[in-house]
Amino acid sequence: MAELPIPDLPPAHCSGRFTISTLLPPLPCMEEGDRGPYAPTEGSGCDSAQPTHLSSSTLCTRTFGYNTVDVVPAYEHYANSKGVGDLRKGRPSLADLHSILKVTGLAGMLWPSPAVNALMASSPLSPQIRCMLNIWGVILYLRLPWITAQAGIALTWLIILMSVTVTTITGLSISAISTNGKVKSGGTYFLISRSLGPELGGSIGLIFAFANAVAVAMHTVGFAETVRDLLQEHNSLIVDPTNDIRIIGVITVTVLLGISLAGMEWEAKAQILFFLVILVSFINYLVGTVIPATTEKQAKGFFSYRADIFAQNFVPNWRGPEGSFFGLFSIFFPSATGILAGANISGDLKDPAVAIPKGTLMAIFWTTVSYLVLSATIGACVVRDASGSLNDSVAVGSPGCEGLACSFGWNFTSCAQQQSCRYGLSNYYQVLMSMVSGFGPLITAGIFGATLSSALACLVSAPKVFQCLCKDQLYPLIGFFGKGYGRNSEPIRGYMLTYIIAIGFILIAELNAIAPIISNFFLCSYALINFSCFHASITNSPGWRPSFRYYSKWAALFGATVSVVIMFLLTWWAALIAFGIVIFLLGYVLYKKPEGVWPCSMPPKYHPSLPFSPACRPQCLVLTGPPNFRPALVDFVGTFTKNLSLMLCGNVLIGPRKQKMPESRLMADGHTKWLMKRKIKAFYTDVVAEDLRSGVQMLIQAAGLGKMRPNILVLGYKRNWRTASPQSLEDYVGILHDAFDFKYGVCLMRMKEGLNVSRVLQAHGKWFWVARDAQRHGAVGCASQHHVPRRRSHGAPLDPTTLASEQQASTIFQSEQGKKTIDIYWLFDDGGLTLLIPYLLGRKKRWGKCKIRVFVGGQINRMDEERKAIVSLLSKFRLGFHEVHILPDINQKPRPEHIKRFDELIAPFRLNDGFKDEATVNEMRQGCPWKISDEEVDKNRAKSLRQVRLNEILLDYSRDAALIAITPPIGRKGRCPSSLYMAWLETLSQDLRPPVILTRGNQENVLTFYCQ
Repeated sequence: MAELPIPDLPPAHCSGRFTISTLLPPLPCMEEGDRGPYAPTEGSGCDSAQPTHLSSSTLCTRTFGYNTVDVVPAYEHYANSKGVGDLRKGRPSLADLHSILKVTGLAGMLWPSPAVNALMASSPLSPQIRCMLNIWGVILYLRLPWITAQAGIALTWLIILMSVTVTTITGLSISAISTNGKVKSGGTYFLISRSLGPELGGSIGLIFAFANAVAVAMHTVGFAETVRDLLQEHNSLIVDPTNDIRIIGVITVTVLLGISLAGMEWEAKAQILFFLVILVSFINYLVGTVIPATTEKQAKGFFSYRADIFAQNFVPNWRGPEGSFFGLFSIFFPSATGILAGANISGDLKDPAVAIPKGTLMAIFWTTVSYLVLSATIGACVVRDASGSLNDSVAVGSPGCEGLACSFGWNFTSCAQQQSCRYGLSNYYQVLMSMVSGFGPLITAGIFGATLSSALACLVSAPKVFQCLCKDQLYPLIGFFGKGYGRNSEPIRGYMLTYIIAIGFILIAELNAIAPIISNFFLCSYALINFSCFHASITNSPGWRPSFRYYSKWAALFGATVSVVIMFLLTWWAALIAFGIVIFLLGYVLYKKPEGVWPCSMPPKYHPSLPFSPACRPQCLVLTGPPNFRPALVDFVGTFTKNLSLMLCGNVLIGPRKQKMPESRLMADGHTKWLMKRKIKAFYTDVVAEDLRSGVQMLIQAAGLGKMRPNILVLGYKRNWRTASPQSLEDYVGILHDAFDFKYGVCLMRMKEGLNVSRVLQAHGKWFWVARDAQRHGAVGCASQHHVPRRRSHGAPLDPTTLASEQQASTIFQSEQGKKTIDIYWLFDDGGLTLLIPYLLGRKKRWGKCKIRVFVGGQINRMDEERKAIVSLLSKFRLGFHEVHILPDINQKPRPEHIKRFDELIAPFRLNDGFKDEATVNEMRQGCPWKISDEEVDKNRAKSLRQVRLNEILLDYSRDAALIAITPPIGRKGRCPSSLYMAWLETLSQDLRPPVILTRGNQENVLTFYCQ
């Protein structure tokens, strides 16, 4: 079969986190197009006998040197970005691998599919610039000098740093949330709802959208105030000062609405222009502070840099009804609330997970520096009171002159005592920066740029957040505003709603009245965002894997607490109203239980109505038999499910129901107490059945309750399959088939010393059940009709609590592993379960020092493509795996002695039919379905030798590992005899000292790089 084209993969984002190793064999490499030294004849192979037509769109691809339906891990299997006309590979379903294939033509091997890397409508404006524009708003120019005059430089810096502390912690939290998967449009609401659930996301989204709509009004009023002041200077008022603000504000917001409706491209171009104007105006101001003051500027209170002025302005001088620390804080805080402007346009960014954290934190840093510099420089140059009259100049030291200006030759005593000064830091703050600067009109242009850019950013953010909220239909009567128009699905209805809200608040026409309202809602949003980050971290969810590491759950909790405290210190009644609204919105969503694709990072109790896949919580049904018989199996599963998900220990009691039911009731309590004493958080359940397989089928179907049902079957490896009865072998492999039929993932555990310790318990004289059948069944625990309780040597009767009092057996999973390695051989793409379980194990303290290595198969002629694919895939999973090893030598022929050992392994189970026809073979195999025909041996020769070769690789690379996780092959039901399948598993995992975990998912994604 010709080699399939490899689609273009996204560039790998290594960032120094990965070590890529190519483990080349010592033998000569295969030439391109070589079928391999043991490649079968065309059409051979159990799982690829012929080109096939599958029940769903699957792909026969060339892996491991021969054609197989099973595919290697690929980026495309996890991407769901939509494009047009791309040809991609797809992961086969479980039915494609496990059920009988129909032999047809080549149809269905490639199909048109959405492009995996469809570029988003990218905005040329980075989140850093957008955040800086939103932070540099009306307060910077129109209120910061006044706040400095009231609070003094020291307390102004404290107000700035308090605000920045809240916003920085929130920025770290939003950075963590935005890197917890690939994000789409919807900004803050999308990030929260898809990462942490619709309850928190819905309330945050609604409040934040409303706060942004009010912020449009605040920035527009600031712009209107400046225009009104210019008109007033030239005696050109339209009506009166208050109504002029309303008229100018309504006209301005209407023009901004038109720019927004023109699309993101025009809006971004306008923002770039505003940014340049602000930078020029700020430089112009700094230059003006070092230019010697003219007589006119001195009359207005500007004397350039003076230590005496700095000392006087360093302390507070409260004036007016707003002259209090928290009163000024409530006015200043909206100037620090633009930090989410980058997250609000997440859908317009090419790589939001990188752009949002970097842009947000850099914007906070530079704007904080600008605020601190501005307050310090303006406080060191301008006195608080000045008359503006050139006649107030006096000789230095003149009698009757009071105040700091006297030492500079100016007497402002009269207006200061009468509080009638028109100029100075406390009075002329509206246009003070224009007076100080080198060229006043540039400051006016900067005010226009800051106010209009912030208003425009809020006008764009609010509708986009609200649109995503409306589409999810969390709340009634808002779906009307979710409709999008045009190629980019612009929320025109949302724009109109924001426009109406903004006009309503513009009519207030008082900046100092609007700012505290915004402060309250933004603080509420930040408190919820920080709490969301803390909650996701403290619940230790496997779905919470942000690639941004520089955050702390305790810092997030501190940020949430501080936000709430400040809310009540500002306006306690407004804080109560805000929290009442939040509680109502949260309660409504909890009551409604919305349907949809919601995150798996929340504990199941928060989403009782949603299906939980293994991606969210690996919920395990563990076939332990009596749990104390297989403590290693119990400890292994208990390690990664503790405080995380469901663990259910299952036991099959074989025998008559009347005889076994009393035994079941008697011993269940003892097993539960044994688990509690071992500190294993698990349930115990047993069933009575006529045979082991039917009992396991009962457990698979009946275990669990509601959505809290197992999705992974965990059992021990059957070590004695060669000497056990053929029927027990059939039952064991049949249990694996049953698990796949019920869409379970399967996890087999093999330890060199075995799992069943019942013989050890017997040797030490402990009370136990006779384990004759338990030994016969190997790793799958059961109790048969021959299991009778023995008495202790002193003849005491059986006590159900005796079991719990016995000494606990120690296992490898109870000890520190040190700096060893956990080796993952992700040979086939099973949806990611092979990666997920070692990842969960590595998060525990005892395994935390272990280095995780990922091994994937590859071909020497496709090394570059496969390297890019696996690095890109693992980086997007955010698992923190540091080493990736490419194995191009899987196609090498195994050593002859190992091939001979495999042949000897299956020899007792061969039918030796001499390649007779199928009817004759079926007749010969009547009563012994585990027998292997000569044709089956020949067809599966390549797959068999692959297991031999893989075992050689495992012995070479992972001999000293702490744990080995492997993706095992799947035996096709009805086509692969049980003895042959067990021979594969035996060959693959034999002679290995570390515990071996053979993990196979159900071919559905359990890992994702998307938020939802």
